Amino acid sequence: MRWFNQNQNVVLGIDISTAAVKLLELSKAGARYRVESYAVAPLPQDAVIDKNIANVNVIADSIKAALKQSGSKLKQASVAVAGSAVMTKVITMPASLNDDEMEEQIMVEADQYVPYSLDEVNFDFEVQRRNEANPEMVDVLLAASRKENVDDRVDALTKAGLKAKIIDVEAFAMENAFPLLSDQLPDSLEGQTIAIADIGATMATLNILHNFRTVYTREQGFGGKQLTEEIQRRYGLSYEEAGLAKRHGGLPDNYTSDVLDPFKRAMVQQIQRSLQFFMSSSANRGIDSLILAGGCASIPGIEKLVEQTLGIPVYIANPFVNMALSNKVKPQTLSNDAPAMMIACGLALRSFD
Repeated sequence: MRWFNQNQNVVLGIDISTAAVKLLELSKAGARYRVESYAVAPLPQDAVIDKNIANVNVIADSIKAALKQSGSKLKQASVAVAGSAVMTKVITMPASLNDDEMEEQIMVEADQYVPYSLDEVNFDFEVQRRNEANPEMVDVLLAASRKENVDDRVDALTKAGLKAKIIDVEAFAMENAFPLLSDQLPDSLEGQTIAIADIGATMATLNILHNFRTVYTREQGFGGKQLTEEIQRRYGLSYEEAGLAKRHGGLPDNYTSDVLDPFKRAMVQQIQRSLQFFMSSSANRGIDSLILAGGCASIPGIEKLVEQTLGIPVYIANPFVNMALSNKVKPQTLSNDAPAMMIACGLALRSFD
């Protein structure tokens, strides 16, 4: 299984999250990207639990629904496994080795790096750069994940009539989409340390990037599902009804003060705590600015609240700011979904490696 694939074929970026399947097709003319098609298909509760696929058939049905909705004709896709399901390690190897020789040596030494037996894992590697301390060596990024994490995603795609071309890691996909945000930020990102707080339905992931590279990532159980459940409990709605009301409105007047504001405060606290963990673990490197991504980033006014609390500039992720759109794509709908499309976008960008 090749993860870091180099071929020039266009792939669909498909992000399988807890609450939805997000699908994106990009094309490129010159230096400019264009959104050819995209779709978000909701997932029923418990189809994905803690980033693990609990029901492959349900996921496959949602991928089919997203494909149909998007109108894309592509047959190859790129998907990602969660960071918590992947072990990554940078090792040094002689620069003189070719890929096959490297693979052979890694296989021989793999039990030093991977805590499972080799027939239980999928792994891949990519040469990163010359080793700073010894120019005769190169730094090699090794990524390994248990087979079921990869197989379930491949199966879901196959059942939906697609071929898995690339299996990526969510944090790498996020890093891949990150340069698209640079136009949203006022300063050059050279030398900057930027935090991306990606808050989805059940998981809050903090990615810290320094000089465009991921230097820290942490997942915490927290997300928009808590808000949906509180709406459900307080107003006597089904989970589906609560989700719709959360997105489209129609709740009583006390909703904002009694339900939404406390959730927003909890979200700010969550981000603050994650950042404190990072600060305490990394020789106090400061954060220059914070980007909010994931479904919860669409909550009105959340960036102002985070900015006031943290005292650093806060932006809402929109990787599509400078992209052209095909006539199949509704600009307003895409703009609403944009903060939740970062991983799908990073995956779709793999077409142009």
